[in-house]
Amino acid sequence: MSDVVLGFLPKPMMVAVNNILPSRKPPVGLLGTQKYKLVLASIGEIGLIEPLTINAVDRRSGQHVLLDGHIRLHALIKLGYSEVACLVATDDEGYTYNNRINRLSSIQEHLMLRRAIERGVSPERLAKALCVDLSQITKKANLLDGICLEAAELMKDRQFSPEVAPALRRMKPMRQVEVVELMISSNNMTVAYVRALLMATPSEMLMNSKAPSRPRGVSQEQMNRMEHEMTGLHDQYKMIEQSFGEDMLNLVLAKGYVAKLIDNKAVFRYLERSHAAVLEQLVSLVRTTTIDV
Repeated sequence: MSDVVLGFLPKPMMVAVNNILPSRKPPVGLLGTQKYKLVLASIGEIGLIEPLTINAVDRRSGQHVLLDGHIRLHALIKLGYSEVACLVATDDEGYTYNNRINRLSSIQEHLMLRRAIERGVSPERLAKALCVDLSQITKKANLLDGICLEAAELMKDRQFSPEVAPALRRMKPMRQVEVVELMISSNNMTVAYVRALLMATPSEMLMNSKAPSRPRGVSQEQMNRMEHEMTGLHDQYKMIEQSFGEDMLNLVLAKGYVAKLIDNKAVFRYLERSHAAVLEQLVSLVRTTTIDV
């Protein structure tokens, strides 16, 4: 068995900021972006957590090419750092693990905030470190209050606004699960959508049995129609989910069969002569590399 080659040296090394050469220009308006402000506030409050990633030193210039951490480098310079911890790549390439990382889901972020608060970190310090309003920390820390376990489990890998939770809290657990399933099926985790589903929820499925106030210009008849259509839409999504795998398999098999069919020269000539429009569609099907869903 061949030895595994490390992509980076095991331990970070301190490198002078002046000896780090960015590999690309900063985007226009970087200093005014929320992401830059977040990184700047985080480093200023608790220091650098994730080292920069650089290439090995160039012997002629004495500089390291920066592979990952351009925003962090600008923030460090702004804060007056003279040297910074860096991971040195052993390969001369631009690949870094940050390019393939999966971002935190909303519930993972909630759990991390709760854990930090339980360990004594004040919400005020978290808000300052993350460069957000204190109310946002409170909303994220209390994200799952009033949300049933089944609905929370369905959303555990999703990213959504904390404003989704208040709408879900107004529903009974069974309705919460139905709404979350519908949001996931439609790939729509927005606040506007969950509020629309709340409006279409029957009063007996609400926690206080009081329907939310109707928007101006919307009659009770229109609300009843929307509720009926939402229920039908949910049922349709469930039916599609059940048959999706089988339908995709049939499509793949059909594509393979059509590809072999038009590879037959006699069949191809016949279709070209007698059914040119059909042949054009079959060729287009065979050339399809992905099936959008």
